[in-house]
Formats: sequence, C-alpha cells, structure tokens
Amino acid sequence: MNLFLNLKQLAFRLKAETLALYFAARDPATPWYAKFLVAAIVAYALSPIDLIPDFIPILGYLDDLVLLPLGIALAIRLIPPEVLAACRVRAQEISQDAKPVSRVAGGIIIMIWLLVGVLCVMWVYEDL
Repeated sequence: MNLFLNLKQLAFRLKAETLALYFAARDPATPWYAKFLVAAIVAYALSPIDLIPDFIPILGYLDDLVLLPLGIALAIRLIPPEVLAACRVRAQEISQDAKPVSRVAGGIIIMIWLLVGVLCVMWVYEDL
C-alpha cells in the first residue's frame, strides 16, 4: 500500500512540473524546439485519456512514471534555467488555487482516439 501512495505522489509531482513546463513553453525566451517538445509532453500529461487509465491500481500511474519523466528531463535541459525557475514558482502558486482544465485539448484528444478507433474498425472489417 505504501508503494501505491509513493507512486501516486510522484505522479502528482510530475503533473505539477508539467504545468511549469507549460508556462515555460509560452515564454518568449524559450527556444522553438523546446516549445515543441513541451507542447507534446503537456498534451499527453493533461490528456483525459492515458495509455493506461489512472483508476487501475499501480499500473494506472505507470505511464505517468515512465514516459513523462523522460520527456520532462529532456525538456528541462532545453529550457533556459532562469525561465524554468520563474515558471515553477508561477505553477506552484496556481496549483495551490485550482487545477487547470482544458476542454478544447480534451476534445481534440477524444477526437483523435475516435479517429484511431474508426480506422482500426475499418482495417479489421477489410481483413474479414
């Protein structure tokens, strides 16, 4: 049970770091290639759909604990340190007040998953 709590805490810290990266991507001092990588990380982290749903014990947080840290580590190296420090402070202030919600991003991701599902059904139908 203690392992589950530790994994859950780590996942929440990763999501807080992701919010800081989101702010860093919007900063003009951040290089374009770092902005592109950060956009991909934030889209995945804030997505309502994960590779493994979070409600599955332990395994639900596995994708957050493997994929996100790798992307975050790379993004942190690409963002200027002074920009990242200011964005971490801003993210900490905001995360204490409210959780960010992006209905547009959620809708886009759901549409992508629906398109993938339709393509898979069409592919299976053609093979039959």
